[in-house]
Amino acid sequence: MKETLNFDSLEKLYYSIGEVSKLLDINASNIRYWEKEFSKLKPKKDKSGNRKFTVDDIKLISAIHGMVKERGLTLDGARKKLNAEGIGAVKREHEALEKLTYVKSELQKILRTMKSEA
Repeated sequence: MKETLNFDSLEKLYYSIGEVSKLLDINASNIRYWEKEFSKLKPKKDKSGNRKFTVDDIKLISAIHGMVKERGLTLDGARKKLNAEGIGAVKREHEALEKLTYVKSELQKILRTMKSEA
């Protein structure tokens, strides 16, 4: 199971696409593709044209990944959801789901421990 990313632990102002790829365990090519497909995903670019992602960009990418890869929405469905509900609502929903998934996994660990001790 994928480790939940703690966005509060991100300290840098900008992250490269390689760093974002590692943080979220998503191929850089997917991130570049989603940048073309989602108009709301617009990372800054430096003089060399390298993408520089903010924490907000990373949260949006994580939310897109959650909608498309984990919940099974099509790109069009994810785009419509973003447009209808807004970036903030989608990010909050995704963060809540991530936290609930983490809590569930921790409870399952406790249950396994209790069963093994019984």
